[in-house]
Amino acid sequence: MRIIAGSARGRTIEAPKGMGTRPTLDRVRETVFDILQFELADASVLDLYAGSGAMALEAVSRSAKKAVLVDRDREAVRVIRKNIAALRFEDACQVLPMQDTAALDRLAEAGETFDIIFLDPPYHMDTNPVITAILEKGLLSANGILCVEYDRMTPSPAEGLALWKERAIGQTRLRLFRREE
Repeated sequence: MRIIAGSARGRTIEAPKGMGTRPTLDRVRETVFDILQFELADASVLDLYAGSGAMALEAVSRSAKKAVLVDRDREAVRVIRKNIAALRFEDACQVLPMQDTAALDRLAEAGETFDIIFLDPPYHMDTNPVITAILEKGLLSANGILCVEYDRMTPSPAEGLALWKERAIGQTRLRLFRREE
């Protein structure tokens, strides 16, 4: 895998070994960041289910000011930390090696909010409880964007969010939401 654009353009990053993590394909990341290109400057990013960290690292490469990367898998956390160090993004990135709900609680207690939140959970996972927690805890900023990657068969959330953009790439469906007014 590689960073597509920005300060780390062309640099390669590792993906965790094994079947526990499904890295976001380059063409899916490219689509996401084509949509988000004008939203990234000085953005705060949360990458839940970070895997290799590719989404957050791409955002930092493209001018996001900070990223929090969350994953519970030990191998994923090891790879994320290695990728952050290889790109020299230590000052912009924080890794939380824990369950999604524990991380959301910790971030809410710290008063964090995020301009962009990436959710790329295991396919067929019901994301509604996590999305509800994000909204209830106030983790998505007022003008924030929630970017969710699904397989084509998984239904998407509706409560409290308005669909902003949607794309289908092979078996992957990207849905980007904003808070309902």
